[in-house]
Amino acid sequence: MSVGTLYIVSAPSGAGKTSLLKEVCARLPKLAVAVSHTTRDARPGEIDGKHYHFVSKNEFSQMIKSKEFLEHASVFGNCYGTSKQAVNSLLERGQDVVLEIDWQGARQVREIYANAVSIFVLPPSVEELETRLRSRAQDDEETIARRMQEAKDELSHYGEYQHLIINEDFIQTVDRLVKLFTNENIKPPDEEQITRILSAL
Repeated sequence: MSVGTLYIVSAPSGAGKTSLLKEVCARLPKLAVAVSHTTRDARPGEIDGKHYHFVSKNEFSQMIKSKEFLEHASVFGNCYGTSKQAVNSLLERGQDVVLEIDWQGARQVREIYANAVSIFVLPPSVEELETRLRSRAQDDEETIARRMQEAKDELSHYGEYQHLIINEDFIQTVDRLVKLFTNENIKPPDEEQITRILSAL
């Protein structure tokens, strides 16, 4: 049995990567999103072991000391990490694995898996990104402002990724991701649109 392919998908909060990957995985049974560990509280509707492995800060620290993480990072005061054993087990079974992580984690993973395929998802505009964050109705104004500032930092690292996708139309973006995950060539996004999005920040 051949070893699976490891994919990295990053995007600023609110760009839609979680919804996109859920739809892509529904279309591609061989593709699975690795379930991360986190110290943050579960949001309404989130299930432990399905959306995240929710652990205490002490448990997370112990996992770092035991070198159990492939990558880990602190975001908005909460810790996130990907289990090395879980990812390797899936890859060895021939499963393609997606890591839904930020640029910090992506750098750590690329040091270990040089052949990992990296994808960055951009929102169609800064205004749309803020609209999506507000429509989730999960965060207060202070958190939204912090997420927008974090988005600026996240977006500045898009050049470190092999593929860039703008999530303007959900279905079209899913189609483009499916093509990427099945090794089809896709047309790169318009450079002028990328420049407009980034300059607005």
